[in-house]
Amino acid sequence: MADKSFLITIGDRSVGGLSARDQLVGPWQVACADVAVTLMSFDGYLGEAFAIGERTPVATIDAVASGRMAVGEALTNIAAADVESLGDVKLSANWMAAAGFPGEDARLFDTVRAVSDLCQGIGIAIPVGKDSLSMRTSWRDPDNGRERQVVSPLSLIVTAFAPVTDARRTLTPQLVLDAGETDLLLIDLGRGRNRVGCSALAQVHSATGNETPDVDDAALLPAFFAAVRRLAGERLLLAYHDRSDGGLFATVCEMAFAARCGVSLDTDGLCYDPLSNDVDGNEKRPDLLRGRSFELLLRALFCEELGAVVQIRRTDRGRVMDILRAAGLGACSQFIGAPNPWDRIRIIRNARAVLDEKRVDLRRAWSETSYHLQRLRDHPECAQEEYDRLLDGDDPGLSFSLSFDPAEDVAAPFINSGARPRVAILREQGVNGHVEMAAAFDRAGFAAVDVHMSDILAGRAQLADFNCVVACGGFSYGDVLGAGQGWAKTILFNARARDNFAAFFARPATFALGVCNGCQMMSALREMIPGAEAWPRFERNRVEQFEARFSLVELPASPSIFFAGMAGSRLPVVVSHGEGRAVFAAHEHEARAIVAMRYVDHHGRPSEVYPYNPNGSPGGATGFTTADGRFSIMMPHPERVFRGVQMSWHPADWEARGRHDSPWLRMFRNARRWLG
Repeated sequence: MADKSFLITIGDRSVGGLSARDQLVGPWQVACADVAVTLMSFDGYLGEAFAIGERTPVATIDAVASGRMAVGEALTNIAAADVESLGDVKLSANWMAAAGFPGEDARLFDTVRAVSDLCQGIGIAIPVGKDSLSMRTSWRDPDNGRERQVVSPLSLIVTAFAPVTDARRTLTPQLVLDAGETDLLLIDLGRGRNRVGCSALAQVHSATGNETPDVDDAALLPAFFAAVRRLAGERLLLAYHDRSDGGLFATVCEMAFAARCGVSLDTDGLCYDPLSNDVDGNEKRPDLLRGRSFELLLRALFCEELGAVVQIRRTDRGRVMDILRAAGLGACSQFIGAPNPWDRIRIIRNARAVLDEKRVDLRRAWSETSYHLQRLRDHPECAQEEYDRLLDGDDPGLSFSLSFDPAEDVAAPFINSGARPRVAILREQGVNGHVEMAAAFDRAGFAAVDVHMSDILAGRAQLADFNCVVACGGFSYGDVLGAGQGWAKTILFNARARDNFAAFFARPATFALGVCNGCQMMSALREMIPGAEAWPRFERNRVEQFEARFSLVELPASPSIFFAGMAGSRLPVVVSHGEGRAVFAAHEHEARAIVAMRYVDHHGRPSEVYPYNPNGSPGGATGFTTADGRFSIMMPHPERVFRGVQMSWHPADWEARGRHDSPWLRMFRNARRWLG
């Protein structure tokens, strides 16, 4: 399988501020998560999990099997989330077929019935779904007048969704390297059948095969789900990854990529062949059965049967196997290897390495297709820079280096006074980042008030009633080019609005923050903001795409009231914008502008290299302030990560150390302290 990050990073995954688990995993943000998890509120850890299952290629051989496998894959994916029981899982079924084409109606009927029987048998419901039953097209060839047509195979896309008890306890494929000696365990729901029909292996050889994976024993699915959740509940699982999309080799490689480590796999147990026992000295003379042995190895590594690979502590082997045996899964569970310290992917057969490759080489191969597609779609230099960064063997990944104690609540004395200053959470048409912004300020001791631009234009709201104004991000005016500029024009070309903002900026006891679209808007108002004359405008990202990342930034020393006491800190933050590249009207403006935040690479150096710098701003500058620090603007979204659980990655020991708020909450607390 291939790296999908080039499709993931062009979509906003953090809007709303309730994302707890997105597709990108670990400090190197590898696209390999099994499940998505969102939070139900800004206070607790209850959430909802979503996972996908689809086996459309299988339908070219066996439509019924493809339907059952789609359900099975959705369940093995959602098992990574903290779902209490299989009965809590509900499915949405998206059916696609070429209705009316010979044989397709019968295949659709048989598959619907098979999926219904499977779901009833394991006790889950499909309350919602949709269908597209015109999946074929025809035309007349203009060269020879012949009728042509393309018919898509029957396809079932299953979305599984369920309530989550604790979003923090979602398992990921990232291998844990600081838990002592660990082992990798394969739970094989295919029970060694290793069918490779319509697998990725078959497709790259322009073949389909004859026999596809299927759900042969439906009872294994609830047993598997219950066992995984019990193992997770007892904290026996360190990492988890579904095996059914890409096969064992891709699964283990992705786990290694997420942790940036090597893995050794011993395949003898996976490739056991009773016929080889009849050949004396087979281990010494593997050439005697080389063809058959090689086929068994390929089947074991590349079949896409249902199952999962889990990482456990070696000291927990006995307890883990007891639980799996009690669930009836002992016979289909076997230890297959462990992480290794050599940063190499090694496949061992008969005590010999049949594959021994550098992890970085396989990582580049995994991302190569994405790289070529990205070069065609995006700025080719940016695609090259992202691909080349994989060569940095010393890349430490995302990290936190803080100059302050994030556990210190500098706003506590003011919150305890009972006073809650009103802050205007300002939004315009299309802005949808206002709720998480309000939640962040509320947590810091403010009373957030929703103020729409239409309220100001109509005179229903006056900025004179506030000491604090925050212009939010999201998708103002549909986030079309110049959206922030359009918002600013609404103010500049309306006398009532212009007077409102000019008077607010002129008052000495006020402050304002602009984020994303709000940053673009405030930068366009720089002529009326004291000390903002040198601020840049923000134009289309250098990569020529919308960028949604978890990027590392540094907070240089600045007078910004938001970053008081935070100078020198480096920490990751959500980035989500299409126009974030700072462009100055003159060179002297670039020298005069006070930078409050800049992008840095994983070594902590200010960067203009993509994707460390997702928009191409000079010197990595992405946040600015005024000389008195009252007015600050930034393109990243700290309001979407003011809690640790909102972060795509953070150090694993945060919860154990009682750290629930993220370091970004300090900037909102600083604002409360400044008001007194």
